[in-house]
Amino acid sequence: MSGRDLGAATVMFHTAVADRMGLSVTDHKCLDLARRAPGPVTAGRIAELSGLSTGAVTGVIDRLERANYVRRVRDPHDRRKVLVEVLPQDHDKYSWMFQGLRDACEKAVQEHTPEEIELIIGYVVRMTETLHTETKRLQEREGG
Repeated sequence: MSGRDLGAATVMFHTAVADRMGLSVTDHKCLDLARRAPGPVTAGRIAELSGLSTGAVTGVIDRLERANYVRRVRDPHDRRKVLVEVLPQDHDKYSWMFQGLRDACEKAVQEHTPEEIELIIGYVVRMTETLHTETKRLQEREGG
């Protein structure tokens, strides 16, 4: 039940952040995936990371582009490819929304030994991988 509570609280937090940014929660999380990439990414990579179809990702990118969060650019190595580049934002404009969460995470980490933190991280990584696998399984299942 604690995992379900954490999942629900996480969804609700990111929904509130997305709303504050004028985005849907899906658009916000796709922006986060693109922002954490080492550089511009293809729409296909965003689809792969998010589990969304390439058609759905095209709509996400259209909305993020209209809201001035990203822009489409030509791949300098292959002009046939289009990349999605996250536009620089005023860091302070949205970072305040995460400050309380960052502070609480830092405090929680300080309350545990390095070994305990390693155990917690291992569990979170395994559950994240499991969620990706289960999401893919549900998407591939026909007929509901």
